[in-house]
Amino acid sequence: MRRTIIFALAGFELAILLQACTSASATTETTVSASSTTLPHWTYEGEEGPDNWGEMSEAYVLCADGSAQTPIDITDTEEMAILDPTFAYEKSPALIFNNGHTIEAEAEEGNSVSVHGARSALKQIHFHAPSEHTIDEVSYAAEVHFVHKTEAGEITVVGVLIEEGPKANAAWQPYIEGMGLSKDEELETTIDWEAMLPESHMTYRYTGSLTTPPCTEGVHWMLMETPVQLSAEQIAAMTDAYEGNNRPVQDTNGRVIEMDTSSN
Repeated sequence: MRRTIIFALAGFELAILLQACTSASATTETTVSASSTTLPHWTYEGEEGPDNWGEMSEAYVLCADGSAQTPIDITDTEEMAILDPTFAYEKSPALIFNNGHTIEAEAEEGNSVSVHGARSALKQIHFHAPSEHTIDEVSYAAEVHFVHKTEAGEITVVGVLIEEGPKANAAWQPYIEGMGLSKDEELETTIDWEAMLPESHMTYRYTGSLTTPPCTEGVHWMLMETPVQLSAEQIAAMTDAYEGNNRPVQDTNGRVIEMDTSSN
């Protein structure tokens, strides 16, 4: 499995799978033809933080000037009966590594999500703590982004909110085991991707962006309505690795936020 390093993390949640010269894949949060030497370094605080991303490079201008940015506060939704996404996930090998902004798990080929018949391949997952999206201004302990990409390059991100529960979540433990990795370390493991999802596949949906530079728009967002519960210890492992790696909520600018009201 080739390791993909995302410069716009998460978010592929984040950058649109910025490919490193030795790999080809996605993060936060996708695929932009750029190298780590041509774009300025960004962080989540100070002069290189979110308030200044749009001024750091012409490539990052959407971070300041975009009209459909992510994350957002989920409120004033339009309720409707929409088809649930269809997940073709299976237990398969994964490569976990620290990309400098989050802990990423790169998925082996073969996993995908389909919406209205359109298939999008799972590339990787990564987390933000606390959550990037809020629900009626309420934040969660963390948020994990399942980043997908079609053959045509369209990005779909499935967001899973994390809250504290009474016991450890076994399905998430292989990913949690990678939380202590340093930037030059990798962990090969096996992940049951489907078991990581909440039982209900009802979602909030809207059109947004990557949540990290270059903040590319046109990303299809599906945020799971039902959070996943992890133990306090599992959440602590995540926040010990990274905390505060969440972009502030952005203006919706009149965008429609769909809320699924039927389980189908």
